Amino acid sequence: MLWHPERQQLFWFDILANQLLGRDGDTPLTWQFEENVSAAGWTGRDTLLIASETRLFEFNLQTGAETFVAHLEAQDPGSRSNDGRADPQGGFWIGTMAKRGNDRPGAIYRYYRGELRMLFAPVTVPNAMCFTPDGGTAYFSGTRDGKIWRVRLDAQGWPVGDPELFLHHEGRLIDGMVCAADGTLWNTHYKGGSVAVYGADGALLTEHAVPARHTTCPGFGGEDMTTLYISSACQDLAPEICAKEPAHGQTFMLQTETRGQTEHRVIL
Repeated sequence: MLWHPERQQLFWFDILANQLLGRDGDTPLTWQFEENVSAAGWTGRDTLLIASETRLFEFNLQTGAETFVAHLEAQDPGSRSNDGRADPQGGFWIGTMAKRGNDRPGAIYRYYRGELRMLFAPVTVPNAMCFTPDGGTAYFSGTRDGKIWRVRLDAQGWPVGDPELFLHHEGRLIDGMVCAADGTLWNTHYKGGSVAVYGADGALLTEHAVPARHTTCPGFGGEDMTTLYISSACQDLAPEICAKEPAHGQTFMLQTETRGQTEHRVIL
């Protein structure tokens, strides 16, 4: 989920359909790719850094031109990219996971000024990558264990020391997460149909219900950055349920009194 600050435009993905999605006013937009695409950061007014199942590439929204940036587990046909987000220092964090089945672990990487470096492995279904407003701390999760981890960052955005457990919400599938300008953490609960809000101390502050069971990724946007956009998935639901309850797989808007951080620009 990416709100492009210069375009004032929302972008998100249908990973399994190989699509980047967006809107131009009330007109839906779709860009089709040949392999799974899952996360993006902005590099310019008309360009995004996109993570696919085999690579990072810069994509021109106006011309459709693609420029190769880095290989991403290209030698492994059983893996794909998953959640990712730009950090305040201009880097881009991206997780990988198994295409089929969630038991096989993936890893978390960071791209920064020409270098793609593995940061943490093994991590099963990496998610929840986001950063404190001062750029001093990163958060991430392995979705299945209900744990969110945090790690200190140096001035260039590289991790310092080992991650420490930030919170453990047992029985909860921790999916995408975003850190607001006030330091609160907004986390989607996969299979729980909600967005939980945690304080900087890990305390659960409130929870917002969403009309879809499989909420996947939140992102702040809008003119004043107080609108929370929330994606959801039909994956792991029976086809008849998705047909009967069309909210599953839709993207939602929640008006809040909290201001999000402006999405950081990726420096190539």
